[in-house]
Amino acid sequence: MIDVTQQINAVRRQVGKRVLEAGEARIVTVSQTYETDVDDLWDACTDPERIARWFLPVSGDLRLHGRYQLQGNAGGRIERCDPPVGFSATWEYGGNVSWIEVRLTPVSGGGTRFELEHTAHVDDEQWARFGPGAFGIGWDMGLMGLATHLSTGQAAAPLEGAAWAVSDQGRRFMSLSSRQWGDASVAAGTDGAEARAAADRATAAYTATPDGPAAS
Repeated sequence: MIDVTQQINAVRRQVGKRVLEAGEARIVTVSQTYETDVDDLWDACTDPERIARWFLPVSGDLRLHGRYQLQGNAGGRIERCDPPVGFSATWEYGGNVSWIEVRLTPVSGGGTRFELEHTAHVDDEQWARFGPGAFGIGWDMGLMGLATHLSTGQAAAPLEGAAWAVSDQGRRFMSLSSRQWGDASVAAGTDGAEARAAADRATAAYTATPDGPAAS
């Protein structure tokens, strides 16, 4: 299993805003560099068999304009596909629609950077309560699963079950991730005390319910 602290420190996190036609949206961005080439990383992110090994089982038509469905989670429509450097799709869950964009960039000296941007209209009350960790902790779990898969070839099974989320290792991961998202929120202009309080609530929500507040 990958070291939790090392994995948390390997990820870069950003929080931002964007004005869309429907109003202001929140943005969380995660990125990590993996020791593999862009073609292998693209395959890991787009082949259904490999996606199931590090994220969730997926069904549907995984090509431009096709629809996908993650088992027990979000579904959506693939809006852009530019192999092997990126794709974008809607992220539809619980009656809400948001958007994800994945970008893969070869890194000088070796490796490939994976970057995921999630844009969503978020209720101000929910954002104040949980902060960016409502989305970000879940994506941190995904990046850890991808790191496990790419480094070992194994399925990231420990990340899939409720038992892992309430284990000592899982709780430490959630706490560290939430703390980092709190720091990213402060960097984006949030008051420090408010960001820390929201991070604590996000941690509690994720350790109680592995899907987290954003999926509820």
